[in-house]
Amino acid sequence: MEDVTSGLAGLTIDQIPVYLLKTKSSPVDTYEEHFDSLSNAKYKPIFVPVLEHMFRDDALRSLRRSAERFAFAGGSEANDAYLRRATNNPAKKYGGLIFTSQRAVDAFGYIVSKLDPSKLGALFDKDMPLYVVGPATARGVRSLGLPCPVLGEETGNGEALAEFILNHRKSLSQDVTHLNGQALPLLFMVGEQRRDIIPNTLQSNGLSADERTPVTELVVYETGEAATFEENFMRLLREAKVKSVKKQWVVVFSPQGCEAMLNALGWLETTGKYSEARKQAVVGTLKSRVATIGPTTRDFLLQEFEYEPDVCAAKPSPEGVAEAIVAYEQ
Repeated sequence: MEDVTSGLAGLTIDQIPVYLLKTKSSPVDTYEEHFDSLSNAKYKPIFVPVLEHMFRDDALRSLRRSAERFAFAGGSEANDAYLRRATNNPAKKYGGLIFTSQRAVDAFGYIVSKLDPSKLGALFDKDMPLYVVGPATARGVRSLGLPCPVLGEETGNGEALAEFILNHRKSLSQDVTHLNGQALPLLFMVGEQRRDIIPNTLQSNGLSADERTPVTELVVYETGEAATFEENFMRLLREAKVKSVKKQWVVVFSPQGCEAMLNALGWLETTGKYSEARKQAVVGTLKSRVATIGPTTRDFLLQEFEYEPDVCAAKPSPEGVAEAIVAYEQ
């Protein structure tokens, strides 16, 4: 893997740089894994973070207090078959947790790192589900070392995860999902910019009272465009020219950073709109192609800048992005 700090070091003459305009996920990134696995190592993934994520201290303090006060715990560990149920822990506040971003995993991981490892079994109910939206999120949550089941990694998006949660909760005992006859809410850790699909689906008026699942949203991080993104990206583009790179791909994951990306490439007029003439004037021998992870980002580029990317992934996944790029190359 290469990131923006190491630039194009180690790029071989027959490799094509693929600039992934995102922060690398940890502990592993599925985009890195997939591009590295393609035949002949033709593509070299390079992460260029577009966004800065800042944890909210008040939210982290709240999470830590909740954990230390047994808000995520079952009953006493003395009798696994009977006492580890919500009805025997009046302090229990949540019936599960929802993770849909690596940033939320990182925030919760920070809290877990501050807890006594020997007490995790007492602080977290082994039957409390940790719902995740995909494989990368699942790996991140599992790396926290909690005794809880990690579920939903095959869903892939918020809408599918919400439906999964509704179906899964039907299989759970009320000893896990309820306290004193009331359904325990799921804690959904989010950024200040998020979609409402999960809470709206879980709390839909179209559901029966038994099916409806309360959700408590907690904003644990804030997001903004990194001040250094455009500068870092321009440095990579200059380095590519020095190395006589003939072809490169830019993969865009969200509307954030689109203007800085197009400006760094030199494709924008003073009006802020895309110019094919400017693109041809700066292209030289280096061909730059743009791929988007899905239609939302593609449509944003079209509407805001009148620029149509070269490809749009059919599926918002490493496989979908790679398939679109490979198909274009053939």
